[in-house]
Amino acid sequence: MTDERRYGDDEVAAIFEAAASPGGSRSRALATAEGLSLAELQAIGGEVGIAPERIAHAAAALDLRGGAAPRRTYLGMPVSVGRTVSLPRVPTDREWEQLLAELRATFGAHGKDRSSGGVRAWTNGNLHAYVEPADAGHRLRLGTTKGNAVALGGLGIAALLVGLVMAVFLFATGEAGDAILFAVIAALGAAATGANALRLPGWAREREEQMEHIAARARTLIDAE
Repeated sequence: MTDERRYGDDEVAAIFEAAASPGGSRSRALATAEGLSLAELQAIGGEVGIAPERIAHAAAALDLRGGAAPRRTYLGMPVSVGRTVSLPRVPTDREWEQLLAELRATFGAHGKDRSSGGVRAWTNGNLHAYVEPADAGHRLRLGTTKGNAVALGGLGIAALLVGLVMAVFLFATGEAGDAILFAVIAALGAAATGANALRLPGWAREREEQMEHIAARARTLIDAE
């Protein structure tokens, strides 16, 4: 028997808000300490005129949407993204093999299967996918970090600041030749910082879309049985 997904207070409120038609009634039911199952949510929704299908759709959307991890940023630029999605049970060996194939195709990387005991794991550098026990059933946790973003950003800013300070100082003391050299260093630092600022948002969006796809695929595989 599989563990049944149960929803807490905040999740119950979000599901009913999404499922209720505009202007319709909203259930004030609160979850118990153990939470409410989908069947219990549908029963409550039926009392206030919300179709069971709408409750199920809202619950599924919550599972896929609600697990986006906050982006870790450096100087306002995203350098780390992630996503967590609830699973009703741990994948079978066959399902895990299918998910591995999807991970490799989506991210264009072979990676390594590091599964051990009750934890299934796939890693490729900073990119990882873990299936692990959670409070309610299991969860798929995806994440990655742009490894060289912080180093490149730090070097770029350091070169920009040092180059500017030295260029101004040398110009002021009449050392024009050396000042030009440091001005070039400052320009290179500015270029590196600008390149980081331009590429990182696109990288983060692409990775988040890929993780959204993997999360949906994992739910489809697990729910298919």
